[in-house]
Amino acid sequence: MTPTIAPAVSHGEEAHTLAALAVSATTVDGGVLSDVELAAWLEDRRRAQPQRVERVPFAGLAGWRFEEGTGDLRHASGGFFSVHGLRVHSDFGPVSVWEQPIVDQPEIGILGIALRDFGGIPHLLMQAKSEPGNVNGMQLSPTVQATKSNYRRVHGGSAVRYLDCFRSPEPGAVVADVLQSEQGSWFLRKRNRNMIVRVGPEVEAGEDFAWLTLRQVNMLLKQDNVVNMDARTVLSCLPDWRTDASALAASLHPDAEIRSWITRRRAEHDVSVAPIGLADTQGWRHDPHAVSHVRGHHFSVVAVDVVSGRREVAAWSQPLIEPHGTGIAALFVRRIDGVRHVLLRARAEAGFLTVVELGPTVQCTVQNYSHLPRASWPPYLDEVQNRRGSAVYDVLLSEEGGRFLNAQSHYVIIEIEDETPLESEEFRWVSLRQVDELLRYSHNLSVQARTLVTALRSL
Repeated sequence: MTPTIAPAVSHGEEAHTLAALAVSATTVDGGVLSDVELAAWLEDRRRAQPQRVERVPFAGLAGWRFEEGTGDLRHASGGFFSVHGLRVHSDFGPVSVWEQPIVDQPEIGILGIALRDFGGIPHLLMQAKSEPGNVNGMQLSPTVQATKSNYRRVHGGSAVRYLDCFRSPEPGAVVADVLQSEQGSWFLRKRNRNMIVRVGPEVEAGEDFAWLTLRQVNMLLKQDNVVNMDARTVLSCLPDWRTDASALAASLHPDAEIRSWITRRRAEHDVSVAPIGLADTQGWRHDPHAVSHVRGHHFSVVAVDVVSGRREVAAWSQPLIEPHGTGIAALFVRRIDGVRHVLLRARAEAGFLTVVELGPTVQCTVQNYSHLPRASWPPYLDEVQNRRGSAVYDVLLSEEGGRFLNAQSHYVIIEIEDETPLESEEFRWVSLRQVDELLRYSHNLSVQARTLVTALRSL
């Protein structure tokens, strides 16, 4: 496995970065904003960013059209993204053949967080950003969250602020730069650059931006629907500053064995996908307002008009994926010989570029399995449901608000006893040090797993 970009960082520089992040994660005094000022800033930004999202029929979707012949939903510019059909054959999960709509967004965007020292304490430049799919409008996002169409200004709107920090970083400024996937059940091979870049005093916080310590961001991660998905995935790419993720921590399985397991699952899973016309997608019902599954499961494709005064353009129309039901993504954590490990599942999804990525212990929307026998439900789902009362983390978080409407999942972390036997060919206990190493490379951990890693570090 080769990193997307591997900046030359000496052991001394890395040790300094880890020590500085540990200070940022624990300091109470010395932040640019106090916690009280942060709460007031968030409330002020919510009031300053009113947003109206109105469902409309597809016929009222300005700038979008159903392509003649295929019925695929495309933007008139040819940019942004499209929605077409996909035929899937997979040996992963209880259903082996199906068809579905999927979001095709081949452009590689940038998700970036700027990092700047104030009095020797690293701060992250976070953005208060409203997105049409967010259940509560405004959430905390990265410094830059932009598709290629956005930063090339295909929409004809204003430029993306702070973009040059990430497109043209100073030598030695890159802390992390790695291509990562997003939801493989809804996106076809979507990837974004996840970046963390050091900046100097010339970079100041604009009106919708604030410098926060890592402790403050971690505090907000414990609240429902405050830190958005894009921020969570970038935060997972920070090097892990905690001592139990250090090189001295022993792992149950050698690193080479974990890498071999991932490669074996990718090689042995039989997953094939073929694009088809949206109009030809079997098992889905088309009407003037939605494309929906005939059982009412999974999701619908819907259309919205958006008015949002704080974005690059003030008003636009777009399709969104509207999931049916709230998801659950749960992670088991266990101490093995005193070292914390997480139970990850080698999970195949139709939209993954590499067939398999490591996902949470359990990841599903329960109602999608209601028509199947209990034996076909995800492994360990019952254990998660039975143990949720003792979870150390259980927070409702939004998925990507730029493409998904009111998409939420319960993210749950549960510490379990040492004697619980859970490994099988699909599951492995992976130490936090190994997780940290895997996150330096592309397509190893899914976006749901990356959120849970970020959440675990916040505890």
